[in-house]
Amino acid sequence: MKKLTILLAFLGLALITGCTAWLGAGSVLRAVLSIGIVGFGATILAQLAVDAILGVAWHAACREIRLPHLMMARMVRDAAATCLPFSQLGGILIGIRATGADASPRSGRRSIAWPEAASANIVDLTTEVLGQIVFVLIAVVFLVAHQQSSPFAKPVIIGTLLLALGIGGFIWTQQHGGTILKRMARGLSRNIASQWHSTMLSSADTLQEKLDEVWSHPGRIAEAAAVHLVGWVGSAVAIWVGYHFLGAHLSLTGAIAIEGVACGIMSASFLVPAGLGVQEAAYIALGSAFGIDPSVSLGLSLLRRGRDLAIGIPVLLLWQASEMRRLRGPRPDAAPKDGAYPASERSR
Repeated sequence: MKKLTILLAFLGLALITGCTAWLGAGSVLRAVLSIGIVGFGATILAQLAVDAILGVAWHAACREIRLPHLMMARMVRDAAATCLPFSQLGGILIGIRATGADASPRSGRRSIAWPEAASANIVDLTTEVLGQIVFVLIAVVFLVAHQQSSPFAKPVIIGTLLLALGIGGFIWTQQHGGTILKRMARGLSRNIASQWHSTMLSSADTLQEKLDEVWSHPGRIAEAAAVHLVGWVGSAVAIWVGYHFLGAHLSLTGAIAIEGVACGIMSASFLVPAGLGVQEAAYIALGSAFGIDPSVSLGLSLLRRGRDLAIGIPVLLLWQASEMRRLRGPRPDAAPKDGAYPASERSR
């Protein structure tokens, strides 16, 4: 899997380089620079607004976790998926780590163990895909309304239906997967020390309990999926803002069509780190269907990557700083040794 990911990343970079050479590096560079500082700042602000919506969507399903904490964990998960040389799966694992937290008596923050963090991320990914399915179907409708003979419509619809079947099975596994999780834990624990065997099995039980607790509120799940749909539409608005500052004339429905179909294409290539090459090719092809110059669409894709780096790198640095403080600080359940308190405290 690691070798395949590296190979796909190199192929994606080769595709980006080939597209730039084919369109002309000069024209692509002019398109990128034409957005200006104000335009680039506007795309960053638009994306930050989308990130806030995504945090609200997560909190709608997992209300036991504080909203600011979920917003930050979501941004860390996205930053890891877009800025680090991993596939989407690597970003999910980092997101689970970022969701976990130690208890803090000062701020009143409770402890979030890894089973709860994992279940929260699983549910958030599920509701996000549910919103994405609706968004992609809406995008296909707008694309067909603009271009009835679009070659993307049928493959994207088929892929979306397969995605719907897959997410249906994933939901069933979350609700009835206690036995599956135990079998996985039992198989993994065969090659580890015996003292960890019972811990891993109990963690599987705890994970299933947390999933059952979240799925016992279907209204929250529906609300989270609906808010995620709003977030997907917001991502199309962010793309529309970018095209606007690049001088391209595109309607909001056109931006939804481009972003939604591009998301459907990128979902099928989730193993490619950050969708390298796939995103660029999708924007070029879909933008051409709306009469947008390919160099402008390629410039938009590169600007989107620059925007993700401008947001993601500071987020990852802040998270790393918090991780270092977390690892260096005393454990909240560690009792102070005799003499650890000052004399004034011992006299009370």
